[in-house]
Amino acid sequence: MGPPGKRDEDWFTRVYAADYGQVVKYGQRRLADMEAAAELAQEVFVIAWRRRREVPDRSLPWLYGVARRLLANEWRARRAAPNVLPITDAGLLQKPGSPGADATVGVADLRAALATLTDLDQEILRLVGWEELTVAEAAQVLGCTRTTAAVRLHRARRRLNDAMSYRPGSPAQQPVLASPRKAV
Repeated sequence: MGPPGKRDEDWFTRVYAADYGQVVKYGQRRLADMEAAAELAQEVFVIAWRRRREVPDRSLPWLYGVARRLLANEWRARRAAPNVLPITDAGLLQKPGSPGADATVGVADLRAALATLTDLDQEILRLVGWEELTVAEAAQVLGCTRTTAAVRLHRARRRLNDAMSYRPGSPAQQPVLASPRKAV
């Protein structure tokens, strides 16, 4: 049983050339280094070749979905070794006063706010914001309907906005300690 008519090596070469860089960038934004991101992309394209009959014409969201599942499997496996962190904030190590430090502070604030959100909220925001997918394409990556993805995106944006608005030192948001009144 050979490959389907249009899904031959030429097809794969075209998909690889068109989408490999985007899949590597997807991995870079979620992993510690370029080498790990390249390995992720290689695994994604091995799966794409094996399952080429399932790959839609607009292949990038499908490839992102494969990458997401591979990362989820890896992170689940690493739970047994909690001292290993799959994602780093290496870009946040820039010294204040250096070129781009102001932009880094904004990125640091955004990353800190993102870190307070659930994994699903973070993923939908990354897919639409960083990966520049449409809501329908993000839904394909997440394995849900377009409507569900739109609702998740709306709620995630609202929670991110709330997290970005939170200022730990502001008096309005400081907890007030009170002792119960004694009955007289």
